[in-house]
Amino acid sequence: MIEQIAFSAEIGCWQGEKAVYHIVTVGGGEAEAITMHERLRHLEFGGRRGFGSVKVMARIGDTGWKTSVFPSKTGEWWLLVGKKVLKAEDLVAGDRAQVKLELL
Repeated sequence: MIEQIAFSAEIGCWQGEKAVYHIVTVGGGEAEAITMHERLRHLEFGGRRGFGSVKVMARIGDTGWKTSVFPSKTGEWWLLVGKKVLKAEDLVAGDRAQVKLELL
């Protein structure tokens, strides 16, 4: 069963050691759904993916891409948003975006 999640979120920035990353933080009920999906996959297939990530098909506006979401220590999940997506959708940090995730 493929699970889909849709929500609105602000594009944020995170300063890494070598670059600035644009991220969307997934919280609340959407984060709980991703956590449950990850736990069920872990039980079904054993083992976890790198960093506890979950594969997704992400979509912001008309731009879709295959990627992963990563768990935070606070129970939220992070979706990295690349420069190509930001440019294609004319978005910058601080903008709100309509996000759709298909959990794979």
